Amino acid sequence: MEIKRDVYLQQLIERKDNGMIKVITGIRRCGKSFLLFNIFKRYLQENGVDADHIIEIALDGIENEELRDPKVCFKYIKDAMKDDDKYYLLLDEVQFMPRFEEVLNSLLRMSNIDVYVTGSNSKFLSSDIVTEFRGRGDEIRIYPLSFAEFYSVYDGDYDDAWDDYMTYGGLPQVVGLQSERQKADYLKNIFANVYLKDVIERNKIQNVDEIGILVDVLASAIGAPTNPSKIANTFASERQMTYANKTISKHIDYLTDAFLISKASRYDIKGRKYIGANMKYYFTDLGLRNARLNFRQQEPTHIMENIVYNELLIRGYNVDVGVVQIFDKDKEGKRVRKQLEVDFVATKGSEKYYIQSAFDMNNEEKIAQEQRSLVNISDSFKKIIIVADNIKVRRNEEGITTIGLRNFLLDENSLNI
Repeated sequence: MEIKRDVYLQQLIERKDNGMIKVITGIRRCGKSFLLFNIFKRYLQENGVDADHIIEIALDGIENEELRDPKVCFKYIKDAMKDDDKYYLLLDEVQFMPRFEEVLNSLLRMSNIDVYVTGSNSKFLSSDIVTEFRGRGDEIRIYPLSFAEFYSVYDGDYDDAWDDYMTYGGLPQVVGLQSERQKADYLKNIFANVYLKDVIERNKIQNVDEIGILVDVLASAIGAPTNPSKIANTFASERQMTYANKTISKHIDYLTDAFLISKASRYDIKGRKYIGANMKYYFTDLGLRNARLNFRQQEPTHIMENIVYNELLIRGYNVDVGVVQIFDKDKEGKRVRKQLEVDFVATKGSEKYYIQSAFDMNNEEKIAQEQRSLVNISDSFKKIIIVADNIKVRRNEEGITTIGLRNFLLDENSLNI
């Protein structure tokens, strides 16, 4: 069973032979290596590239341990290039090589090699690539399976697929496991022994308990506005632990750099500026989040919000949390300023969407609540409410579009309906 990753394959095809180093990043085990060594390699061969002009190196494998030495690796690549024809280098988990940027810089000076590298740490790669290659590094971000990718190979109906996806997430390996016990055990094991261990070792974290509890706090509060100061207060009041704001902030950055979590900033829609220190944090894979909490706290409202957020990122949008300032009257009739929230402001180039994620809108009060922030936005960008129910698309007189979750997830053009 092969899961098609057509969105990412197309991005690689569009960047082929562009003179830049293609940097494929994303959380570990999300399918970067399979995309490169299977899907993209097959594309190259089907389009006339000979097998001996594709150089494959997986640096995380023990069989290639000696190639982690930058000089040895560079010589190996040079020796594999027997003529002046075009070669394609597929280099997996490049962060295992010290001074990898020097090797890549040297390759950039060669006109007959097209370079693709993968890595699982954004700080180690993205920022360094920008600095080292002065605009000649081209990042392609890979995510765990979208629901549409997951559903394309799922043996069952939509409702069962949704329950499975919101519980066990979209890591490709999980899809192939048969029993719920296998999935749960796999996710718990790799969270502790791959993801968290990697963060701790890479960043030389001394207090392992602190960052473990921090992960639990963030996992328990997906979609809730918070900041390091609030988290420090939680540690002090609930656990009688001292955990400095600065350390919390640093540890959150480590988790973000490893692609375990993403953060959404608060954006003042009318004032057109970012505001406040409060952020919302979402997990890149819900299966990992749920496994960390032993599959407790599976509130469908928050999980749906996290999945909608991830889907927007997969589609290439920048995603913020919207804030709308309004004036209202309090119980005494006095005029007061209030802040209303829009779950997501999704932007890509000239496109912009205001999006609410609403698990249900089964009464007039709930409908008014979800629409209130949207009707107080005066610009002409599209306003959308996504509901869990499988409904037909509808629009009201305020210009607000309501679509069902199934429609949103399975139709890549659903925001433009």
